[in-house]
Amino acid sequence: MKPAELTNTISENFSLMRKSERKVAKFILDNLAEVIHMRIVDLAEAAEVSEPTVVRFCRAINFSGFQGFKLALAQQLASSPSQGKIAVTETDSVSEYTFKVFDSTVDTLLKARDSIDLHMLNLGVEALCSAKRVEFFGFGASAAVAFDAQHKFFRLQISTAAYADPHLQNMSATSMGPGDVVVAISQSGRTTTLINAIEEVKKRGAIVITISPSDTPIAFAGTIPICIDAKEDIEIYTPLSSRIAHLVIIDVLAIGVAKHKGGDLQEHLLDLQIGLESLRAPINS
Repeated sequence: MKPAELTNTISENFSLMRKSERKVAKFILDNLAEVIHMRIVDLAEAAEVSEPTVVRFCRAINFSGFQGFKLALAQQLASSPSQGKIAVTETDSVSEYTFKVFDSTVDTLLKARDSIDLHMLNLGVEALCSAKRVEFFGFGASAAVAFDAQHKFFRLQISTAAYADPHLQNMSATSMGPGDVVVAISQSGRTTTLINAIEEVKKRGAIVITISPSDTPIAFAGTIPICIDAKEDIEIYTPLSSRIAHLVIIDVLAIGVAKHKGGDLQEHLLDLQIGLESLRAPINS
């Protein structure tokens, strides 16, 4: 198990634990920094359980004992102090789960920033800048990212469209050709309908930029894979932070295209901004 996955593993297994083991899990998730300095007897007392219960908790998340668990937790906190705070439990208060969601999103964005392949990003910007037309494909939560991307790139004087319907994606894919670009967005990286559309686009000679987790079928299928790995508590809650990371990647690509287009585009964007003012209510002085 990677250190950064530890607290998410606790969260994912929380509902499977015995009641006494859940008490240990809850105390640990609420007191991460303190636990790494505790002895097993200290943790047992603080969680109001027996020492054997602490050992059973460790084994429930695939550790042979408490010392190995503490070492993994210390490694996680050293590499990513806020990451563990996403481990939402059913007993969290409003303030607790609110802070955990914010902390998780910040942590995911920082991890994405530090691990992103800048060469692939640059290739993506170059492909988008030279594209005759750009279309965005996504399903479910990724559909919202696709439509947001269409809105951003439409403003950059690029012929764009976004599709969340598999039939429309298929028709779009078969109409693609050399010089066109599809941006395929997936939080799972395993949606078979999207994989089929990607293969059809490539068959027509167009470029496919993928935004998905690494080592997934969609990442492997892309011409230009941009990989975002975000551990989600998907057993109970819908994906949260990966969607935000995908939106930020779209922003990065849009900024790259805007910088490449230069002064003429800035004048166009200023005209758009002026035009939008007529649709807004005046600010009361």
